[in-house]
Amino acid sequence: MGMMRYDAAFDDATLDTDGSPALPAFGTPEPEPAGQRTASDWRQRLPVLCGQGVTLREVQVEDATALFPQLTTEEVARFISRPPSSVAAFEGFIRWSQAQRAAGRYACFAVVPAGQTTPVGLFQIRIVDAARRLAEGGVAFASVSWGTGLFEAAARLVVEFAFTEMGMRRIEARAAVPNLRGNGALRKLGAVREALLHQSFERHGERFDQVLWTILRDDWHVLRAVPRTTVH
Repeated sequence: MGMMRYDAAFDDATLDTDGSPALPAFGTPEPEPAGQRTASDWRQRLPVLCGQGVTLREVQVEDATALFPQLTTEEVARFISRPPSSVAAFEGFIRWSQAQRAAGRYACFAVVPAGQTTPVGLFQIRIVDAARRLAEGGVAFASVSWGTGLFEAAARLVVEFAFTEMGMRRIEARAAVPNLRGNGALRKLGAVREALLHQSFERHGERFDQVLWTILRDDWHVLRAVPRTTVH
């Protein structure tokens, strides 16, 4: 299921589809009080997150061979920004994502269903404004996983990680209006529809309106029953 935004998927792993830098220079997250687990721990190594029927781990270069054919089909790529055009380009994207994680700007998890060793999708959290603790989420899932409940199980782990480990306060996500599956999944997750962004997404020369969805940390922890996350 292609939804939100897959901004960091581009052939040379440095430029977005319009030729601009993929990520601007973001600020450094505010320090946490001494003695508490800080939001910077994840920069050294993303934890393994375990939930019902799914494991999330940092995406590895070796995953490119499995992910490339699954995430570049037309049905998956229809509502995400242009994915890498080859396995080698996908490997470049993964190396870039690890460098961005080390810089404290970005986290990219591979989604591995229970009983499997190869991933079927990616979840991304990109820090948009560190001072305001604002992040943007992105996801791409192989079509074989659609309708299985895998998205919600994985998304809940990622949202909890972004709020508790990365120290974010607000997460935004975008989904093209015709992407009924994507919008429905975000609504089910508990995201709030905040705005309609007119003609904000372009694919193959066609422009689409997008829905801006948001999740606030306070709302998430008060109103949602979040599954316990196991961190290794």
